[in-house]
Amino acid sequence: MVIVCAGATPAKQHPPLDPEEVVLGIDTHRDAHVAAAVSTTGQVLAVQSFPATAAGYRELAQWAGQLGVVRRAGVEGAGSYGAALSRYLLSRGFVVYEAPGPDRAARRRHGKSDRRDAEAAARVVLSGRARSCPKAGNGPLEIARMYKAARDSAVKASTQATNQLKAILVTADPALREELMSLKRRALIRACARLSEDDGAADPVLQATRFTLCALAQRIEQLLVQAQGLQQRLSALIERHYPELLGAIGVGPESAAVLLITIGDNAQRMRGEASFAALCGASPVEYSSGSRCHRRLNRGGNRQANAALYRIVLTRLRWDPRTQAYYERRVAEGKTRREIIRCLKRYVAREVYRLIERQRQGPGCS
Repeated sequence: MVIVCAGATPAKQHPPLDPEEVVLGIDTHRDAHVAAAVSTTGQVLAVQSFPATAAGYRELAQWAGQLGVVRRAGVEGAGSYGAALSRYLLSRGFVVYEAPGPDRAARRRHGKSDRRDAEAAARVVLSGRARSCPKAGNGPLEIARMYKAARDSAVKASTQATNQLKAILVTADPALREELMSLKRRALIRACARLSEDDGAADPVLQATRFTLCALAQRIEQLLVQAQGLQQRLSALIERHYPELLGAIGVGPESAAVLLITIGDNAQRMRGEASFAALCGASPVEYSSGSRCHRRLNRGGNRQANAALYRIVLTRLRWDPRTQAYYERRVAEGKTRREIIRCLKRYVAREVYRLIERQRQGPGCS
């Protein structure tokens, strides 16, 4: 069966109803998944829980096949607890949608249970409101996501350890504090890493201070080495699969990684560059009423991707003559700097999407 992700069918068209078709809705958890089978008429046929294991995934697919023809499945939490299940269902030929959880109003009226959540996941697929395809998680961008997550945590931990080191140094012995406080960050870390507990200090508090500073400095150095190694792997991965993206003005390895991870390995998730811009929060949102036609800033979408577009725009405003000419023209039209940057982010989103799609369709791309 050919897998068609959300967006392949026009938004206002729905597949014809098959009286034998069964739609799956799955509420995912760490240890078990609850599946509900709903007919095309909205009748709940069965609800059952399965373990979140490879054997449990097989049991779920076999159980669903006994109830009717299963083509579509809505998975709540397809990017977390349901990621492995989504990949398994996709490999079996199911059309998998990422089902949003029930809203707060519905939960206040009807309460919450795993059964209700599974039924709601099936009904949003049946109604056509679930149109987002989960990330495949089986290509180079899944590898990039893991590298970036590990690198970001190493950088965050090193910053936290640096702050702790400086806080301890503030209350340290005056002689030790005067010796170290004037040093820059890297020199300070190297000097603290060389401190010894038994360096002629008779005061036990001073000994503990020296030992703690040394331990923190060594931890920072280890974390920085890890972060550097992960960054090198991430840059090499992007360079190998998407070299043209890194060749665009203002697009560095960090921004490229964020934007690529936002798209995911399966390009079918996006209906076009407008969908990508909306996912990055770079598309205006209509805010009209009566005779007043207005569009406001989109505060949704992936904020890290939005920040990556912002960094690219700022770089181009400084170095790209074409962007500078555009900026001057829009200023002459009466636009503010913030409004111009929003327009430029939308243009950059379009350019990035087309570069990624061109590389995916070219020879040798994953």
